[in-house]
Amino acid sequence: MNETVITYALYLLIAIPLTIWVARTLHRNGRVFLVDCFRGNETLADSVNHLLVVGFYLVNLGFVTLFLKLGAEVHAARGIFEALSGKLGVVLLVLGAMHFFNIFLFTRARRRPEAARPPLPPTYAKPSQPGEPGQPQTGEA
Repeated sequence: MNETVITYALYLLIAIPLTIWVARTLHRNGRVFLVDCFRGNETLADSVNHLLVVGFYLVNLGFVTLFLKLGAEVHAARGIFEALSGKLGVVLLVLGAMHFFNIFLFTRARRRPEAARPPLPPTYAKPSQPGEPGQPQTGEA
């Protein structure tokens, strides 16, 4: 087996479990955040949380597999480490960017309903009696 194939195998053996670990961590710890975003609706929060994890797996595992190809042959142990560090560094940056993008979207969604609340209904004041300040006087001029 040559160094390029070893690099491919190590990349997949590190990147896939890393993606799974991040997805499970986000799923477990993101539930509280989503319940708050959805104003206590636990069923909706759990459903969205599960859908986010499925999407996370699809996007990240798709990226990991598309990013597998190396541009050049790898030679010696040093080349393996250099290729792995570059590839895994990009995978980690993509995982982090996706995480912050999701947090950004849900933070915006959490604030939006408060800003979009309908205005308070009008309050009706009791009719003023003639002679009260600000009302026209009736009677003789």
